[in-house]
Amino acid sequence: MTTQPARAERSDNAAPPVTGSSPTLLIVDDEAGPRQALAVIFDEDYNVLTAADGFTAIEIAQRQSIDVAILDIRMATMSGIEVLERLQFVDPTIGVIMMTAYETTETLRQAMRLSASDYITKPFDVSTMRQAVKRALERRSLARSSVEKVEELKSALEKTKSDEELSRMRNDLYENVLHDINSPLTIISGLTQLINQRIGSKELLEGEDLQLIKDHLSRITRQVTVCTSISRRYLDTIRHSPNDSIHVSVGETLRDVNELLRFHPSLKNHELIVTPPKKDVNAAIGGTDLIQILMNLGVNALQSTLEQHRVEISAERLDRQLDLQNFVDGPTDRYLNLDVFRNQQPLALIRVEDTGPGIPPPTLAKLFQAYFTTKPRGQGTGLGLCIVQRLLAESSSALHLHSEVGRGTVFTLYIPARTH
Repeated sequence: MTTQPARAERSDNAAPPVTGSSPTLLIVDDEAGPRQALAVIFDEDYNVLTAADGFTAIEIAQRQSIDVAILDIRMATMSGIEVLERLQFVDPTIGVIMMTAYETTETLRQAMRLSASDYITKPFDVSTMRQAVKRALERRSLARSSVEKVEELKSALEKTKSDEELSRMRNDLYENVLHDINSPLTIISGLTQLINQRIGSKELLEGEDLQLIKDHLSRITRQVTVCTSISRRYLDTIRHSPNDSIHVSVGETLRDVNELLRFHPSLKNHELIVTPPKKDVNAAIGGTDLIQILMNLGVNALQSTLEQHRVEISAERLDRQLDLQNFVDGPTDRYLNLDVFRNQQPLALIRVEDTGPGIPPPTLAKLFQAYFTTKPRGQGTGLGLCIVQRLLAESSSALHLHSEVGRGTVFTLYIPARTH
């Protein structure tokens, strides 16, 4: 055997580009005789390339498209089986014919395992070889057609998936907007009813009546502003234009939330205590976002039971980092957004706690799943806590939920704060 490529045929190391529409046939054999003979047989019908060793064959296949390859199994440096295996990585649709003078069951098994199109022994019959190449070319054509169809199907599936994802995102956005805007609209509706009741059939308003109407109208104006802020927030989300410089006074926000909850229908005969921080802190979060978070949590706390109970909202400034090693989920505890939490001092700590019935562990584990609700059908969307978690995540804030059956529930927010 020799490892030197023959020079009488087309150059092995610098294969010319394919011209015309003739299929390309690569002949790989370290013996010049069979290699040249095959080149002559197929030269008129194929663009014939030859290689005297496996390394050259792989280089050729990497440079240009090969339709059919004829490989001698027994070659020095790299066997035909090894060449077949590597060609599968270059292009698995190449039709490969294995050729050998020393047929064994093992080499046949290996060739078939690697999806060889045919297996021919030397000396070969010209007609048999032509038929084998023809079948390999047909197989190559079918394989490429199948690959193209698979790619088309994959592309179609990806487009469908993309369309479904876009539709889902739109639906989520609409649902979130409606959910967030529902709270201020509820307050506007309640205040409007109070105004109508106060006015009644009166033709003239003065004194206490006039002042009360002015106060209610002022509150309505503020809630309309909240609705506008909510719409702007979602527009910013769509336009991908968040503002990293936003911040809000926690003390002012708690005073606003206190006023909003005082007029919320869920208050009923429950006790509400809102305590601003002794030392105010500016939380690095949008004012509307923080109001929506606290309103969602506050309303949920008020609605946790029809029995009279207490809801407290309080805040403080933390001038230290948190030890997150102890933040581990358990039957009575959930920790959220720790992966995005910016644990840097100072932090604004806000608690929303109630003396309601508490949350059993199975419910606690599912509480932040989209559309999960414990309220009767038609009375809850299951989006409130999802929105809370999302808004906190967007501001790199963490959330701790602790609840024990019969002992109430506490939501603790850890929000990065500004130092000035």
